Amino acid sequence: MPTDLFDHAMQNRMKTEAPLAARMRPRTLDEYVGQQELLGPGKLLRRAIEADRLFSSILLWGPPGSGKTTLAMVIANQTQSHFETLSAVLAGKADLRTVIDKAVERRKLYGKRTILFVDEVHRWNKAQQDALLPHVENGTVTLIGATTENPYFEVIGALVSRSRLFQLHPLGDADVRTVLENALTDRERGYGGRRIEITDEATEHLVRVSGGDARNALNALELAVESTPPDASGVIRISLQVAQDSIQRRAVLYDKDGDAHYDTISAFIKSVRGSDPDAALYWLAKMLYAGEDPRFILRRLIILASEDIGLADPNGLVVANAAAQAFDYIGLPEGIYPIVEATLYLATAPKSNSAGAYFKAFQMLEQEGITAIPRHLQDTNRDARALGHGAGYQYPHDAPDHFTPQQYLPEKLLGTYFYDPSAQGYEQQVRERLERWRLAQREALKIDREVTLPPLDEDTIKDIKSKHGR
Repeated sequence: MPTDLFDHAMQNRMKTEAPLAARMRPRTLDEYVGQQELLGPGKLLRRAIEADRLFSSILLWGPPGSGKTTLAMVIANQTQSHFETLSAVLAGKADLRTVIDKAVERRKLYGKRTILFVDEVHRWNKAQQDALLPHVENGTVTLIGATTENPYFEVIGALVSRSRLFQLHPLGDADVRTVLENALTDRERGYGGRRIEITDEATEHLVRVSGGDARNALNALELAVESTPPDASGVIRISLQVAQDSIQRRAVLYDKDGDAHYDTISAFIKSVRGSDPDAALYWLAKMLYAGEDPRFILRRLIILASEDIGLADPNGLVVANAAAQAFDYIGLPEGIYPIVEATLYLATAPKSNSAGAYFKAFQMLEQEGITAIPRHLQDTNRDARALGHGAGYQYPHDAPDHFTPQQYLPEKLLGTYFYDPSAQGYEQQVRERLERWRLAQREALKIDREVTLPPLDEDTIKDIKSKHGR
């Protein structure tokens, strides 16, 4: 009995001493704030929870502080099923086996279902997720998996296919404001029993800088309240300065191995490609703010300089490469300047993706196979006398304008053009020269066909890149 009393006292003490964000965690759907597209009146997920009819497993995907764990706890309070919780960070296959064994026994003896909540389910490796799969499939447990990462990449496909996926989004400003107001007025779990005055400016700062993360906002409010002594009248006054001291830097959702990383670099590259320097600077600032490796950004700029600008401005590659070298030489923070210079130069440069002509040539090679090299183009250093290699070759520098209209492609490919220069920037000059040279070649060799191959689709280019080890 004494042990039970001590345990009960400790549990009560932990409840009162728990962080504000933990104390204010909603217990019912009516207390839940945000995600109305999933939990609004009449929505499928809300109906299933209220009716305790959550028979299929679900995956909750969203950023930190969006309410994934909170929603799982609401379900735990609502359901008549037995509710188990595992953290994928701490639990392994042995812990899962214990839960499964008890779930099987519970079903046999009492006919009671088990709902298993796995927090950070993406932290489990493939073998651990595979161990869970058959028990989800046969209904031993109904899974609620929470993840901050894209489940299509981080959760095994078989588990995803057997679950309903619900995506949660960062809370809106109005939702965060409601969370703060609830904490200030709740007498049981929040600060409703204390005299607190917070200015509108302070509230707006907490809302704005929390980045849609309710936990972040509540943690900042708690720090502001607990670190501010009451004045002579017993009132804790939270000013803008106090709020700024409590949360000085806006949270930016960014994981170097997750969706935010790839989505942001995608937005950055597409902005540069789309000739919008302002958007490019914005996404660049987000990446550097979040701690992205500047060398990763510079590598992508070097690729873009060749892929999306090319001969429209050949200096683009020079500038991008120089920026990478300069950064390695000087580092941060001054290294920001060459990154910005390269970003602005490439964003405002004329654009051409004509370097993609290579992939058309590669595809042609795959389709047609290896063809014989014309004899006059073959090496003369070894077999010139015996086999006539190189015979008939005309040295272009001996001709006017350093050009002679002779054959360079295999016979059956004459008149096939892979490279279609754009009319942008410097490449316009290339286009004019090339048109003259091609016309002279067609006339000299009596080529009666002219085939300009169309650009390849993105999937085909990706497939060809993969064959180069990318």
